[in-house]
Amino acid sequence: MTNYDVIVLGSGPGGYVTAIRASQLGLKTAVIEKESLGGVCLNWGCIPTKALLKSAQVFDYLKHASDYGLKVTDYDKDFDAVVNRSRNVAAGMSKGVQFLMKKNKIDVISGFGKILPKKQVSVTLDDKETIYDAKHIIIATGARSRELPSLPQDGVKVIGYREAMTLPKQPKKLIVVGSGAIGIEFAHFYNAMGTEVTVVEFQDRIVPVEDEEVSKQLERSFKKAGINILTNAEVTHVDTKGKGVTATIKTAQGEESLKADVVLSAVGIKTNIENIGLQEVGIAVDRDKILVNDFYQTNLPGYYAIGDVTSGQALAHVASAEGILCVEKIAGHNVEPLDYGNIPGCTYASPEIASVGLTEAQAKEQGYELKVGKFPFSASGKAQAGGTTDGFVKVIFDAKYGEWLGCHMIGAGVTDMIAEAVLGRKLETTGHEVLKAVHPHPTMSEAMMEAVADAYDEVIHL
Repeated sequence: MTNYDVIVLGSGPGGYVTAIRASQLGLKTAVIEKESLGGVCLNWGCIPTKALLKSAQVFDYLKHASDYGLKVTDYDKDFDAVVNRSRNVAAGMSKGVQFLMKKNKIDVISGFGKILPKKQVSVTLDDKETIYDAKHIIIATGARSRELPSLPQDGVKVIGYREAMTLPKQPKKLIVVGSGAIGIEFAHFYNAMGTEVTVVEFQDRIVPVEDEEVSKQLERSFKKAGINILTNAEVTHVDTKGKGVTATIKTAQGEESLKADVVLSAVGIKTNIENIGLQEVGIAVDRDKILVNDFYQTNLPGYYAIGDVTSGQALAHVASAEGILCVEKIAGHNVEPLDYGNIPGCTYASPEIASVGLTEAQAKEQGYELKVGKFPFSASGKAQAGGTTDGFVKVIFDAKYGEWLGCHMIGAGVTDMIAEAVLGRKLETTGHEVLKAVHPHPTMSEAMMEAVADAYDEVIHL
């Protein structure tokens, strides 16, 4: 037996960050991983998808070189090389996590971990089981692509996000089911690479969690790029016999059939909580999520859960923040619960989407009297110079007290800009303070100041 202060089950952006912070706090720490360090995010999610999207952006620049006064007469894509670059980026990041484990003196235990009573964990590797003891066990096993009964994944013609990153051949036609961040990013990538893409969304607009104006702008941009969009639509059946796949799609106008080489199912995630000992130990679960308190303790002392297996937003930065907060509480620090109302969400398509706080509709539903400001990138000098004029910044304030209720952006580079709104809301910044903070010119970030100015009838460049 080996004794630890903290054992973390899973090494994704929740798990490995938790382990590092625990070690920094002087706790003897181990992390258990059955695949590759870094989990889905580093190996099959956040990082490799951004590498694919960068290749798509560069390819798009080549296609539009004449817009910038340049002549590029001979260029092409190498789909295999694009995929290989993405895998190499992911491998490099995973090696970086290995280095961080060594640097912070964290034991990495390879194998399938399962929690046991009396604060023990069993790890099975090559049919050999080893038992470890810990004062605190943190479950961070993440999630995987969810399968619908009408859309069973075979990994070849009906695929999830993993297969979408490593297809052996670029499809000529692709159907993407679901228009959350994963579906939208892959729709953009494959469209930019030359695939004919159709997006099927069950709700009445794409990216339905975003502000309605953002959804409308993205639909315009995607249609302009040649992406076919079907809303209020549902895939009821897929036929994978023969060459390609035929999807039966139910719409308001009736049923239609669409043929494609591949269907990508991007309809959400399923938590990885099976066979890890939850029932045997007696940890409470509700609707696929482990129940925890504000500091991620389960109903059993000494057992904790963070990240996608809990009810917070299924985002890498949320898992990291939860893990840090969890171990700081374990170490006796005076910590405050995470504010889930101030978590930024990002979608890395073209144009990018970034948002935090309430949408305009949500703010109205909650009874606020609003001041709403909007500044289009078409009026931005930096956007005009860069040829990236699609999109806008939208801000929402409470008219009575000036509270910054929400911020919604769509356009080039907005995923890097949203942090200003997150920090401003954290510091309880008012619109007046944003206006008096001088923003550099020419930058895309000026649009934030201009949108706030619009809300308060002080906008200069509109």
